[in-house]
Amino acid sequence: MSTWEGGDAAAPIAISATGWMRVALRGSLLGVLVFGGLLILLLVRMVERPLCGLNRPVTPFITQWVCRNAFRVLGMRFRTKGALMTNRGAVVANHTSWLDIFALNARKRIYFVSKAEVAGWPGIGWLARATGTVFIKRDAREAQKQTALFQKRLLLGHKLLFFPEGTSTDGLRVLPFKTTLFAAFFHPELRDHISIQPVSVVFLPPEGEEPRFYGWWGDMDFGPHLLKTLAARRQGEVVLHYHEPLRVSDYPDRKALAAACEARVRAGHTMLRSGGVLANGQDDSAT
Repeated sequence: MSTWEGGDAAAPIAISATGWMRVALRGSLLGVLVFGGLLILLLVRMVERPLCGLNRPVTPFITQWVCRNAFRVLGMRFRTKGALMTNRGAVVANHTSWLDIFALNARKRIYFVSKAEVAGWPGIGWLARATGTVFIKRDAREAQKQTALFQKRLLLGHKLLFFPEGTSTDGLRVLPFKTTLFAAFFHPELRDHISIQPVSVVFLPPEGEEPRFYGWWGDMDFGPHLLKTLAARRQGEVVLHYHEPLRVSDYPDRKALAAACEARVRAGHTMLRSGGVLANGQDDSAT
């Protein structure tokens, strides 16, 4: 996975003896939850697939349940604001770390759009394929094929989700949105029928920790970042702000649509990081 190379390097990770105990306990529970859920999902999919094809009337609920309970295992508070989009379309969000995948799946039944290389990664690739991730190649020659795939999935009612920044960050900023994937939504078969819902994702650190605690950037490896998260004596929280969906047909082109999505995600991110109140929000505290 690509990570943002800007900013200062993170402080070295130091885990105490009690921290390693938390790693063992939380890691064991999280492993049972994730891989146990994967096993159940695969068994259900064996029946669901021949009956429903690309439609997945049952398995997304399993993914959602696993991801929501992952935050309970971690002891991390989970809050949301805003209504979920019910019409056809896609979701875009800023990207802080691998925890985004759990957070965004926990609130909404979605299907991630990911680069093709992820399909071959041990562990993560298996999970991604099992949960219906759409894999794409960043190659202009594949554009027509990818648009057809997007069209097929979106018209089935699947909510596709991608990170237009194209990388994860330290969590303190929203990077400029890349516009390439937005082009697919302007296909004549899609433009007048779908909307895009921007989502601001903010991870607030545990008390006493630096603001970038949950960020994943630079030369960070997945393993140490996971261990640091599991070892935390107190966890912070994740907050999701679902903004009003934007109709694709209201925008002249991909650049205008991407700019509008970025502006909403950036504004929500700034508000939440500055201590903005989630009026009428949903508090799904894991503690």
